Order: sequence, then C-alpha cells, then structure tokens
Amino acid sequence: MRAFVKRAVNCLKVRGVKGSIQRAAEGPQKRDILGFWNFIVNTDTIPFSYEDYQKNKEKKKTLNWVIPEMGKGSGGHINIFRFISYLEQNGFHNRLYIDRPVNLYSKQAMTEFVRENFKILDSNVDLYHNTEDMEYADAIVATSWQTAYFVRRFDNCISKFYFIQDYEPYFYPLGSEYEFAENTYRFGFRGLTAGTWLQNICIEQFGMKADSFSFSYDKDLYFPKEKTNSTTRVFFYARPVTPRRDFELGLLALEELCKRMPEVEVVFAGWDINEYVIPFRHQSLGILDISELSDLYSSCDLCFVISNTNLSLLPLEVMGSGSVAVCSKGPNSEWLVNSQNSVLVDYDPLQMALTMEWYLKHPEELANIRKKGIDFALKTSWEKEEEIVRKAILKGISEDEKCIGNRW
Repeated sequence: MRAFVKRAVNCLKVRGVKGSIQRAAEGPQKRDILGFWNFIVNTDTIPFSYEDYQKNKEKKKTLNWVIPEMGKGSGGHINIFRFISYLEQNGFHNRLYIDRPVNLYSKQAMTEFVRENFKILDSNVDLYHNTEDMEYADAIVATSWQTAYFVRRFDNCISKFYFIQDYEPYFYPLGSEYEFAENTYRFGFRGLTAGTWLQNICIEQFGMKADSFSFSYDKDLYFPKEKTNSTTRVFFYARPVTPRRDFELGLLALEELCKRMPEVEVVFAGWDINEYVIPFRHQSLGILDISELSDLYSSCDLCFVISNTNLSLLPLEVMGSGSVAVCSKGPNSEWLVNSQNSVLVDYDPLQMALTMEWYLKHPEELANIRKKGIDFALKTSWEKEEEIVRKAILKGISEDEKCIGNRW
C-alpha cells in the first residue's frame, strides 16, 4: 500500500496534489489549536510614533477599520460600510483592513469582491487585504471581537474604538470562545454601540466609555404596500444556523398557532429549511434577494423576528414595508421596539402563539400597530445616526489627544 501511495505521489506531482496525498499517507492530521488561537496571546505591539503623529497632525483625519473577512450579503458588513461611507464624505479618510483573511488573499481579490458585492462602500476608501504594514491613523476601529486583538496591539494612533453591533460572547456556549470575546470589552477601547442595550453593557459591566447609535432602513427599498391577498399569513425569519434567532422556539410557537388557526399560512425565509419536518401549511423561500423582501413583508399580516441578542434591522424594515413586527421582549429589543409600534412576546412558545392568535383575530388592533409602526419607521434617519458616530469619534480623538504627551 505504501509503495502504491508513493507511486501515486510521483505521478501526481504535476497536478499540484502532492501535499494532500502525502498527508493522507501520513495518517490523520492533528489539530493545531495553539497555532489557530495564537492571535489571542500575541503581544507584538506596533508602537506609537511621535514623528508620524507630528507629520499627520494638520492633515485630514484618518481612520483604520479592522474587519473580519466578509461574505456576500453580510448584514454586519453592510452596516459598517454604511457608516464608513458617511465618514468618508464628511471629513475623514478611511482605510479598510481585513484581519487574518482566508479567501480574499490579495488586494485585487478584495477590491473586486467589495466593489461587486458592497456597492454601498464609498469608492475613495482604501482597501487592504491584511493588516501588515498598517500605517499611522488618528484612530483605529475594531468591528468584531476577533479584530479587537489586533487593535489592542496597534498603538500608532491617538484613539481606539470598538464598533459593536451585538454582544458577541453570547454567540458561544460558556467556554474558551465566550471568554476570548468577553475579554475584548476590557481592552480600554471607546464603544460605538448599536443601541443602548449594548451601551449599558459596555459602561455598567466593563467600565468603558461608550456612545450609542440607533437604526434606520433603506426607504427606497422598503415602503408600505397594500396587502393584495386574502390569506392570513405570518412570516418567520428562520435561521436554524444562527442559534440566537431562536428557530426551534419559533417553530413550536408557529405549530401551536396553526393548530388554533389552521387557515394561517407561514412563510419561511432566511435559510433553506426543507430538511425539517413542518406539519402545518407553509412556504419555504430560503435566502431571498434584498429586493424581494419588502414585497414579502407587506404580503404578511405578522412578521415574526425574535432574537436572544441584539435585534437586527428587520423590525424597522418590516414596519417600513407596512407590516407588523413580532419581537421578543427585553432590553436587547426594547431600546428600539415597543408595544406601540410592534407586538412584543415572551420567550415562551405558547404565549407567543396566543399573542399572535389574539392580534390576528383583532384586525382593528393590528391595524393600529401597523400605522404606528409605519410612522415610527419614517421618523428614523441613517444620516442622523451616522452623525452621532462622527461626533463621538471626533470627541474621542480630541480627548485622547490631550493625553498624547504621556505616550512617550
């Protein structure tokens, strides 16, 4: 057998598969845990340069953003790029760096991918496919817990910020990754948080300085439409691959609702769920293009978008489309939604089903919430929230610059 493998390796060298066959011949590979997590304990600091500071002092303010590698349609990246673009057009120059890339392995690959899939990003933003040779900036911004470890090491700046869209320790069971993520809130960065729930966590639990912004939505994509079908429909944002979106809890609630109201049709979107047994009337639409979502929401009487961590943009997009959002109660949601603009439910499938049943059987009450939801959504503004972030960054840099003499 070894002789056969050796001959096969020799024959296939020209095909570029020598390494994989050799690994197969050597047996199972050990997992390099230390190598994979080495960035957690890396203490190689990029030091502050007073010369760089002096050279750039009178120039346009520059921000270095460190992001995890993105995929197509990544909502978190879209939000980051939205704020970067506003800052680029309002007094800052921005550089975008990928932390430890896997697929976007060159500047050209990154540039082509971003320009094709994230047209929201201003074309004047500088793109870098890794953090090597990062230059001085007035401030550096971490955008996920993994990127915070590089930002901790980069001292050639005045200020360090943490753009926080969710409480990422909750993405993991209690264990190493939970601790790795939680520790980043102790790095002394200034928080820029999506909503007051996260802001309060930063300030009250970790003693951080933090400012918060709220959400809006794309009013060109999401706008009220008349429901044209007579079917009682409930949309469910179904993400079984994202535990914090409560797929199992929601499925139990919907089954109970459909037992009580067999005429209800449930519409699933967000992921392919065809492998699951679903005994009630439903449609499974999988992952839809963003241009299809407003029509879907407006065709439904209720849109079920629960979350165990920070809520997403969906509730506002649902309101903006003229439907009614059903959201889970708690400070992680109620910094944005309330009983006036949405239907709020406990984390109890029976209570969820009963609440949705009541509103579906009381259309006047549902219509009242729908109207208030539309009014609330229309009053929101991305520009207003982006300006909050711009001012917070300027304030942070100004305060930290006063202490610059202590850096050398």
